[in-house]
Amino acid sequence: MDLLIAFAALSGFLLIGTLLRAKVKFLQSLFLPASVIGGFVGLLLGPVILGDHAILPIPQDWITIYALIPGILIVPVVASVPFGVKFKSRLEKKSEQAKMNAEVEKKKKSNASRNVLIMFAILVIISQGQNVIGLSLTYLLSKLGMISDVYATFGTEVAAGFSGGHGTAGVVGSLLQSMNQPYWNTAQGVTVTTATVGLIGGILIGIVMINFAARKGYTQFLSGPGSFPQDMKQGYQSDVEKQKASGKETMLGSSIDTLTFHFALILGGSGVAYALLMLVKKLNVPIIASIPIWAYAIIVMYFIWWVMCQLNLSWIVDRQTTSKISSMFTDFAVVAAIVSMPVKAVLSYIVPITIMMVVVGGFTLLASYWLCKKYYGDFWFERSVAVFGTNAGVFITGLMLLKMVDPEYKSPALTDYSIGYSINSVLAFIMFPLTFGLLVSQGTVTGLALVSGVVLAAIILLVVLNKANLKSSVQ
Repeated sequence: MDLLIAFAALSGFLLIGTLLRAKVKFLQSLFLPASVIGGFVGLLLGPVILGDHAILPIPQDWITIYALIPGILIVPVVASVPFGVKFKSRLEKKSEQAKMNAEVEKKKKSNASRNVLIMFAILVIISQGQNVIGLSLTYLLSKLGMISDVYATFGTEVAAGFSGGHGTAGVVGSLLQSMNQPYWNTAQGVTVTTATVGLIGGILIGIVMINFAARKGYTQFLSGPGSFPQDMKQGYQSDVEKQKASGKETMLGSSIDTLTFHFALILGGSGVAYALLMLVKKLNVPIIASIPIWAYAIIVMYFIWWVMCQLNLSWIVDRQTTSKISSMFTDFAVVAAIVSMPVKAVLSYIVPITIMMVVVGGFTLLASYWLCKKYYGDFWFERSVAVFGTNAGVFITGLMLLKMVDPEYKSPALTDYSIGYSINSVLAFIMFPLTFGLLVSQGTVTGLALVSGVVLAAIILLVVLNKANLKSSVQ
């Protein structure tokens, strides 16, 4: 019952956030999600900030539960990722072989793959470059005596918050908790802080970028920030005729509800991942036993989804439905992470965090602008504003900024951006446990060497692509 009431309170914060987003113009201009708004309502009015004078007397047991929720809910969130990946069955491969052979020459003449690789390399350089800067500043400030008693992974939170968003705070907390690191909640709270600053700053600076580009004539479809419809600002669609369906009914209610089936599939896969992790730990398998549960979840679900595709059962899963379930978990994870944020611990690192956010923010802005301008021809600014948005806030931030300069998505920027982002997300899931493992066991220098190597590899990829002998123009 305590767990039920604790979630009911989180639901109340989400509804309050939804109401405030719908009514407060300032919040609409920032495009803050209801989960972020509601989370800060609970934080500012609860015992974490006000102590015994809290307006909302949230029990400490609930705060403890809320701190754990992001690390738990991130498991089904990542478990839903594989659904929608196109694994063709043997029958599909045979039937499409002739068509593929006929289109080989046409595909060779296309620059689409090159553009996606360029986008992927740029995203890697910026997201991992943020890690390089954060860890380098941690090392430098420590040597100068400006900071002391920092935990092993300090410096990674800016990149996690900027390029990962609030949802990544749960990944950070879960990963460190699985490594038995006592500072996991502090690192989770710091990531929430940087994600909030990045989200707001990404939107505001992005709008400044767009206005600057419009005056310089860099944009080709600009309609301006004012082109956003009111329903997008308010966060709801009141016109019944324009309301979209949430997904397809792949199952019949006489057997099982479609939402129940998808929910069970995701949680079932998460359960298999947990069982696999327990088996690995029981067998004391080195290295693998320290990998967090969400990493097992995404591997297990990729395998399950591949088997389903080979059995021609891909029709049974609706990607839009799994995406809605993932979004639901993310909303609860974000509001829980903010309500339980250890403010005192975060404030003790406020000076180095602020320095890092300013430096990393400047790097993100300049790198997004310069790299896209150098390596793309037409529509370079449309791509740059999308890159900046996603590396300062989240994918949706980049999508919103792109919509400002390309309202109907007529440019190829959306395709390059979405595919490149997806590939980079896979790399990020691999880099997280590797980087954190090295930082915890070997120290800052070794972890810094790893992310620096990845950035160098991405730079080499960009140089190779730039020198490739392609006659067709880049679009």
